[in-house]
Amino acid sequence: MIILRLLTVTAMAILFAVAPAIVHAQELADPGAAVTTPLPASPLDGASSYAPKPSLPTLPKISGAGALTLSAKLVKGGPDITRGLTWRVFGQTPGQDGKLPLVASAQGGTASIDIEPGSYLVHAAFGRAGATKRITVGRQAKVESLVLDAGGLKLDAVASGGMPIPPDQLTFSIYEQDEGSRGERALIIRDVTPNTVVRLNAGVYQVVSDYGKVNAVIRSEIRVEAGKLTEATVEHKAASITIKLVREQGGEAIADTSWEVLTDTGDTVKESVGAYSSMVLAEGRYTVIAKNRDRVYQRDIEVEAGRNHDFEVLTENALPAGKPGQEIETPGYE
Repeated sequence: MIILRLLTVTAMAILFAVAPAIVHAQELADPGAAVTTPLPASPLDGASSYAPKPSLPTLPKISGAGALTLSAKLVKGGPDITRGLTWRVFGQTPGQDGKLPLVASAQGGTASIDIEPGSYLVHAAFGRAGATKRITVGRQAKVESLVLDAGGLKLDAVASGGMPIPPDQLTFSIYEQDEGSRGERALIIRDVTPNTVVRLNAGVYQVVSDYGKVNAVIRSEIRVEAGKLTEATVEHKAASITIKLVREQGGEAIADTSWEVLTDTGDTVKESVGAYSSMVLAEGRYTVIAKNRDRVYQRDIEVEAGRNHDFEVLTENALPAGKPGQEIETPGYE
């Protein structure tokens, strides 16, 4: 089921779902205002954008050149962006390396650049959003404005029943929606932390949410609207579990134990060594195999969405030598 709620009548956010999500969209009326995330009306400008820090060369001033003033807006008719922009101006004749030469650059908001008359490509980057425009500059002062057609995306996730997930156990990756010739999607940005604003061009993106580091993964398709901040929350049907090998119920965990967790189809999803093994697993049935001092023990478990749980494997459930993975009866305790 898709849950969709709009905070304003004019702000629309569409979720093409393979997972349930709550999506909010808000107008970004003042992209130049200060930001304090995660307030519900966070503008984009000045927010953490996961843009790589640009390394721009210091370019000499050009004697006798005309002045070029550059500004950018999120949407047509909107206010100018006052900070967070990276400007690059390229010549149109490729160099020996086949690349267009960088002839001028600036950072901040509206920028003024001295440049020789000629034709250029101007690129404005705002986080992961950007726009390019071809311009012609003469001896007279010239003003150019670019419309980025960009918005922002802020992501979060909960476990089943709305249970909060610790932020350090959540990451998000954002991909282009369209698949390549081999069926893969281009990665835009990985390892986005919860409640961080990412600036993106308007469009539909595939978002992958990882809860833990095993198999609790949710994929959703989310639309980013120009001039709006879209807030999306996905729901993970998973739980955090801890397993230990004990000689009796409630006993001390036995050290130096090797662990292997298998799905009900026999695929290994987790291996570790230690007295305890903790992980986040998607809901479902699993087989836990513990190895200690040349003995092998096994227990079948069921992970319920949103129910964090500790499981014990009793040493009385030892498998016959040389037959790890065979089915045995296990006591009905948890």
